Amino acid sequence: MTEERIARINALARKAKAEGLTEAELRERDELRKEYVQAIRANLRAQLDNTFIVDEHGNKRPLRKKQ
Repeated sequence: MTEERIARINALARKAKAEGLTEAELRERDELRKEYVQAIRANLRAQLDNTFIVDEHGNKRPLRKKQ
């Protein structure tokens, strides 16, 4: 997600509070928010994929997904 897209999300949020949004702006805001949430989830998933648990004996093991 680029800084320009985040700035656009913030601009639409400010405009929504101040004067309201048109239908086109509402659709754009929703699409940008979905893209933002997907980026956050992908970053978190990547971080968790590279996280390891170290037990008391010094053994490292990766985190596993819940079943």
